[in-house]
Amino acid sequence: MLCTLVALLIPSSPAVAAKPNVLFIAVDDLACTLGCYGDLVAKTPHIDRLAAEGTCFRRAYNQLPLCNPTRASVMTGLRPDQIKVYDLDRHFRDEVPDVVTLSQAFQKAGYFTARVGKIYHYNVPASIGTDGFDDPPSWDQTVNPKGRDKDEEDLIFNAEPHRKISASLSWLAADGKAEEQTDGMIATEAIKIMREKKDEPFFLGVGFFRPHTPYVAPKEYFDMYPLDTLRLPYAPENDRDDIPTAAFAHNCPVPNYGLDEPTLLKATQAYYACVSMVDAQVGRLLSALDELGLAENTIVVFWSDHGYHLGEHDGIWQKRTLFEQGARAPLIVHLPGQKGQGACDRIVEFVDIYPTVTDLAGVAAPENLAGRSLRPLIDDPHAEWNGHAITQVLRPADDRLPEMVMGCSIRTDRYRYTEWGDGKYGVELYDHHADPNEFNNLAQDPDERAQKVMTALQSELRKKASGKTPTVPVNAARL
Repeated sequence: MLCTLVALLIPSSPAVAAKPNVLFIAVDDLACTLGCYGDLVAKTPHIDRLAAEGTCFRRAYNQLPLCNPTRASVMTGLRPDQIKVYDLDRHFRDEVPDVVTLSQAFQKAGYFTARVGKIYHYNVPASIGTDGFDDPPSWDQTVNPKGRDKDEEDLIFNAEPHRKISASLSWLAADGKAEEQTDGMIATEAIKIMREKKDEPFFLGVGFFRPHTPYVAPKEYFDMYPLDTLRLPYAPENDRDDIPTAAFAHNCPVPNYGLDEPTLLKATQAYYACVSMVDAQVGRLLSALDELGLAENTIVVFWSDHGYHLGEHDGIWQKRTLFEQGARAPLIVHLPGQKGQGACDRIVEFVDIYPTVTDLAGVAAPENLAGRSLRPLIDDPHAEWNGHAITQVLRPADDRLPEMVMGCSIRTDRYRYTEWGDGKYGVELYDHHADPNEFNNLAQDPDERAQKVMTALQSELRKKASGKTPTVPVNAARL
């Protein structure tokens, strides 16, 4: 049976062979809008089943909520400040040319490695059907499907015509079936590779493009979410008054892009439609593992590159924030025969994915990885862990900020502490025990207790992330 977001190998388990396969599933721009994460709207039965049979890390945090940096960090096992990738244009090998990526570690161990769809960065939807911003040494084979969503881009509704559909709230309730969409074709091609390689060990990266904008899915998935059942997130009056300007992404400074509620609800419907379409494709992959007799010898890792906003904090949409919704993202690991199953509420990071997968598969990993193996939590989701997570994001200079500003955030079991430009452009402290939605910034007027907490968290934060402006090349237009 399948087990978690990262499938783990336990040597003592007789069901797992010496070289278990790895099915490495990435989903673009997927928030924790899944039933297994407590979302009451989402209809995601296949991912929910994977979470129940594996380990669902309910508090997993990415290192930088933007596609290129976070994917480069996951695949190298290094933090953004180590690979010096902060925008959509810089390749990690510019800074660390000889780094051994996760899939390369498996190549060295005798595995066949393949990628279908988006594992490293792509410009979506422009680069669908190409190699995108790939890393050729990481793969023995790559497949780049292109579905009817590319052919029908002229049909997409754009709520913000002054922006490209890649960055705006845009969507299409498409004709036809999911198998005709790029993501459906990705699942089909991945299943084909699993069938062809079922008799040799493989590491298969499967990267789905939705729910990245434009939100495109067949009409049947839109019908699953009637508009009259949807609501925009609650925010108290004047929610933004105690939040630093830098906390809001430069591409979304105006609440809700100035759009009206009916339009926003249609965007919400379209987003959830894409989530359910991707869930169906994940279901196809998991069924194929069973049908091909691979389930008992395949580690399954399911992850999204970062979190995503659907209107929180009085109208934030998409990514690029250090709030909980931007920093937290799905991570599920399934290991055949694993000792523990279900939800884990320990704080973990995406840099933990690399050492976890290699540990579970018995594959040698580089010694300088930034994270640690999650094996103890896969064995026992309630094991002692004492973890915290570091997330950062770089802001360009614009009419709001006089210079480029780095934001750095640390998440502990109880608190989130965030600094902008080492505090020069603002500080945030949220107590998640009392304020899980991060409405009350305790750093605005800190009492003695809050001041002590900030001092302690600042020390931990600065050990792993620098608030200094990077000196490496950065394309400010692509932050």
